[in-house]
Amino acid sequence: MRDDDVLLDGYLAHLRVERGLAQRSVEAYAGDLVRFALFVRQDLTKNFDGIDAGDVAAWLVSLSRDGISARAQARKLSALRGFYKFLLAERRVTADPTALVTGPRLPRKLPQVLTFPEVEQLLAAPDATTPRGCRDASMIQLLYASGLRVSELVGLKLSDVDLDQSVVSALGKGDKRRMVPFGEIARDSLVRYLRDVRPRWAVRGESVHLFLTERGSGMTRQGFWKLLGRYARSAGITKPISPHKLRHSFATHLLERGADLRAVQTMLGHADIATTQVYTHVTAEHLRQSHARFHPRG
Repeated sequence: MRDDDVLLDGYLAHLRVERGLAQRSVEAYAGDLVRFALFVRQDLTKNFDGIDAGDVAAWLVSLSRDGISARAQARKLSALRGFYKFLLAERRVTADPTALVTGPRLPRKLPQVLTFPEVEQLLAAPDATTPRGCRDASMIQLLYASGLRVSELVGLKLSDVDLDQSVVSALGKGDKRRMVPFGEIARDSLVRYLRDVRPRWAVRGESVHLFLTERGSGMTRQGFWKLLGRYARSAGITKPISPHKLRHSFATHLLERGADLRAVQTMLGHADIATTQVYTHVTAEHLRQSHARFHPRG
């Protein structure tokens, strides 16, 4: 059993030092793995290197009996998978007992979206007659018009925007670039910002970033998140708001109006179309609600 403790300590050190996880994350992994270690010691009297798929499945059953939710079970199984992946790489075990174990079925969590009237309220919230409001309006308009991730939005360089073609070159996950179109309203808002605001701010920092602060430095994800929340509150939007919710709204509203799923996948930068298909469930739910509300036998 002492060898198991050494293996566990080694893995936690790997998470801290090599993967750079925060202390709270390491503690969460430790709690999940210690719970598994106690189970195999007390119920099965086995070591980590003697565990098989049946033992892992039995552990999941015990978690369910203890009232642990399916989502929490999935997280604990993920922690165990990472642990055995490490043990295999270190050649401390010869097989991964989690490989053939299917995790608990999780309920599909549909992305929350803004209605189109709510989006219009949000887009109208910034006072575009002020320099800061002009920039903020341009950012929000472009985000909704293109469906970019917030990291992609704040990471845009001046050279990434083609105003003649109304397209933006976004650097997405895996350092993959994609071209995303945006509409006339977003273009007009961007032109005003580039003409009236950015030149005076760029002198102070000479940044290559498209969207700048008043000090001339590039906008940050946190800064944009905060300003979006302020505008949502001023627009009277009571539901939780985030940049990603605007991305969800972009995709959902396109599909509701008949856009091709593959086109939406390309614009969002999804590697797998199954990721994009979640939005078809959102639109189907919208249709069901409309039917239930308006059909005489709904």
